[in-house]
Amino acid sequence: MYTVSRIEVKDTRDYLLNIHYAKRMPSISYAFGLFEDDYFIGVITYGTPSSSPLRNGIAGEVNSHRILELNRLCLRENKRNEASILISKSLNLLPKGSIVVSYADTSQNHLGIVYQATNFIYTGLSAKRTDYKIRGLEHMHTQTIIDKFRDSDDRIGDIKKFYGDRFYVEDRPRKHRYIYITGSKTEKKQLLKQLKYKIEQYPKNYKISIDN
Repeated sequence: MYTVSRIEVKDTRDYLLNIHYAKRMPSISYAFGLFEDDYFIGVITYGTPSSSPLRNGIAGEVNSHRILELNRLCLRENKRNEASILISKSLNLLPKGSIVVSYADTSQNHLGIVYQATNFIYTGLSAKRTDYKIRGLEHMHTQTIIDKFRDSDDRIGDIKKFYGDRFYVEDRPRKHRYIYITGSKTEKKQLLKQLKYKIEQYPKNYKISIDN
């Protein structure tokens, strides 16, 4: 029997640093664990996106406080239906009126089938962007690098001076963007009207090996 319950952020570290492909702790506001007969077998985490354009762009600035990103999903064995069980049950434990965004990473051959199975809506691919990278510190997020120089009048110039030849720019892989709204039918309907993205048909490509 599977159950899902809220867990401490510290309880996610083993999964996120040693099992998940990103090997990095994200910003976590809510963390939930999947248990099979009291055996801890998976984690899912949600956090507030650090990017204000992302928070404001999904459903307007008035709803920016509602935005949560499903930023990690990690299972020890990933048996059939475990991912969808963990997602669906954890969504029901989030505050009502939350707007959850999640991405399926095309660079990892992810299409987002698990989000389709749990009734997320699909809003197309993320915009083309570039990431700032530091050789030897590739785990650092672009936003983390930018934040160190937020008060600079010449941010890029100062980053280059500080890191020298270790600094480089890399194209960011585009990702499939999925959105889910928690709450009553009335809440969902009202917030759906304020969504800034066009709702599209689910992408299909069964030749690719799909995970989250």
